[in-house]
Amino acid sequence: MKNKKYQTTLLQCFEWYLPEDASFWKQIAKEANKLSDMGITGVWLPPAYKGSGGIHDVGYGVYDMYDLGEFLQKDTIPTKYGTKEEYLAAIAAFHKAGIQVLADIVLNHRMGADETEEVMACQDSPDMRNRQISGSYPITAWTRFTFPGRNGTYSDFKWNWTHFHGVDWDEKEKRSGVFLFQGKEWSQNVDTERGNYDYLMGADLDMNHPEVVEELNRWGKWYLETTGVDGFRLDAVKHINFPFYTHWLTKLREDTGLELPSIAEYWNSDLSALCNYLDRTGHVTSLFDVPLHFNLYQASNSNGTRDMRQIFDGTLTDSRPDYAVTFVDNHDTQPGQALQSYVEAWFKPLAYAIILLRRQGTPCVFYGDLYGIPHDNLPPVKGLETLIKVRKLLAYGPQTDYLDHPDVIGWTREGDEDNHPNSGLAVLLSDGPGGSKFMCAGVSHAGETFVDCMGNCEERIVLDEAGCAEFKVNGGSLSVWISEKALPL
Repeated sequence: MKNKKYQTTLLQCFEWYLPEDASFWKQIAKEANKLSDMGITGVWLPPAYKGSGGIHDVGYGVYDMYDLGEFLQKDTIPTKYGTKEEYLAAIAAFHKAGIQVLADIVLNHRMGADETEEVMACQDSPDMRNRQISGSYPITAWTRFTFPGRNGTYSDFKWNWTHFHGVDWDEKEKRSGVFLFQGKEWSQNVDTERGNYDYLMGADLDMNHPEVVEELNRWGKWYLETTGVDGFRLDAVKHINFPFYTHWLTKLREDTGLELPSIAEYWNSDLSALCNYLDRTGHVTSLFDVPLHFNLYQASNSNGTRDMRQIFDGTLTDSRPDYAVTFVDNHDTQPGQALQSYVEAWFKPLAYAIILLRRQGTPCVFYGDLYGIPHDNLPPVKGLETLIKVRKLLAYGPQTDYLDHPDVIGWTREGDEDNHPNSGLAVLLSDGPGGSKFMCAGVSHAGETFVDCMGNCEERIVLDEAGCAEFKVNGGSLSVWISEKALPL
């Protein structure tokens, strides 16, 4: 996802509590030019296909992946976000604005089946999936997906119990549990949490079944041809047989001749698990840097006691920067969600400076931080648009780190005058009482006057003959010092 002139900045283009009024595709299409001007080069759009919750479904309760808001299914034609026509128009608007589009792909599970089937199954312990807690007995499972509302358009494939490993509901007994179908085994190449974390929710796809693989290959090609998206955000990959995406992405890239940049969500704060996934899959996708998110979250909740020198310790950004997609928050970590770990408001500008203004990693901005989250009365993050613009225009050239104090850390970028005039910067942030640090922005900036474009420090600082100066930051704050010549942004 390279732009010829500007470096990549992604936007996760939704949050959990968007209005359930089928208006989002039209709304966000109108924002395309504004986002491009700001510095956004790629957007990750939410799941666009019909979910089991109909117009109320955020998109992760997958029902019919061929219904992009076109058929009367689950009591609605449009999805939560709008119709197929509006989705395609939004993609076209982003492309016209020079923004690439990543589609959210959810292949782990299906929900909202049309019919039940009687299946022999045993129960596994919810906390230790390698341990059976019952013998095999008949259950009634929601596993027949026939899509009568679509009536065979685009695909006549019908799902039945043989295409799944198991479910979490026995309709016969009206009882929840983890039910593994007779003759099936959970995939072994998955995350080892709970002994085996193949099963997540709904009807769990059997990624070793040839018919499943063939259908998902067919759907992937159809989706690319239909929508024209540029790449993918891959949901919940820790629950999916690791070799699957190596096969799926490689085949789609070969069949289409497209680059298909992809980012996978492997939700684990243990760096070794993320590196293991990259190695086992042949580095076919980047990963979100979950460990860095938790470092930022902990720093925001540590009352200034977090050692900021260690903010990158144990992160993918530090270990595998070329495959690290950095983020501050997302739809799962926002308030009220299953993985809630929302970075505190005072620290948000500092966190965004950490992911946006450094050389390592590819940053992904959260829609809820850029536009606010009305559901929780959360306003947009102050200064975030400025930081995105600074990344676009000024965050270039060699980087020198000053990560040498438990409370006050910083770095400089020397700039790239030939391609980005007046670029270069000096960043200083503090989770404690504030202070100053002598830093060098490069001899090319000798004698220049630098100002804090965040407006937190009013001083004007003149750099010496070596391009160095004593830069300042207030307590619990962020200052981004740039050349006065770069204003206005």
